[in-house]
Amino acid sequence: MSATLIDGRKIAADIKGEVQKAVAVMKKERTIVPGLGFLLVGENPASQSYVRAKGKACGELGLYSETLQLPESTSEKDVLSLIQAWNTDFRIHGILVQLPLPAHINEQHVIEAISPQKDVDGFHPVNVGRLVIGLECFAPCTPAGIQELLTRSGNDPAGKHVVVVGRSNIVGKPVANLLLQKRMGANAVVTVAHTGARNIAHFTKDADIVIAAVGKAEMITGAMLKPGAVVIDVGINRVPDPTTKTGSRLVGDVHFASAVEVASAITPVPGGVGPMTIAMLMRNTLLAAQRSLD
Repeated sequence: MSATLIDGRKIAADIKGEVQKAVAVMKKERTIVPGLGFLLVGENPASQSYVRAKGKACGELGLYSETLQLPESTSEKDVLSLIQAWNTDFRIHGILVQLPLPAHINEQHVIEAISPQKDVDGFHPVNVGRLVIGLECFAPCTPAGIQELLTRSGNDPAGKHVVVVGRSNIVGKPVANLLLQKRMGANAVVTVAHTGARNIAHFTKDADIVIAAVGKAEMITGAMLKPGAVVIDVGINRVPDPTTKTGSRLVGDVHFASAVEVASAITPVPGGVGPMTIAMLMRNTLLAAQRSLD
């Protein structure tokens, strides 16, 4: 068996196209442009790159965006004041604070300062709680993107045994809660495994769908999968590779070469889950603007 590749770039492009059309309609009919504010504290090169990519996507899809880049020394009080200003700014429908923040700033304080109605990252405790009990909320972008990858690739999780490997607040916990809800695109039987398990293969070998979000390079091998399983690889790990110009390459949490021979469908790294995160951020911002009209 050789697995079908689930093309995250193609699915993300489809979602962006849908957002672009909806933004154009909102601008024409309601004279409102969905707006997204980016707050970046410090000089982390990776964070700067992520914010530039997100800002570029806003421009391509017709969204308004503004970015505040603050010095590393900025106080927590000043960060909270800026967030409060955006909370009351009618041009800004979504707020994204790029993590990680400098050590002297409490990330949880910052997350909780964002209005739940503008929390397009889906990290505010109000949105987390609403997700758990199945109410309307902003789902975190990567988990929401995983759900779209499954449904749009013809791998509906309903009734399937989904094993999530990883328990982070960003991916593991929210995707588990998202997929077990009794609704379309979910209704799965979900098991959460993690590094505390004595034998993760015990769980993954029983899974119809494996979502690998453990943060360990190529940890899940083909021998740990049930034949025909669907594999969603969330991991992004850089490993040494002397055959490349940079001396390294990106791999996921799944050992692709062995898994592709066992699975029925699998996401590549890169080009799988990664592109979905920005697409879902754009969609969440559109939703925030739409909900602001109610």
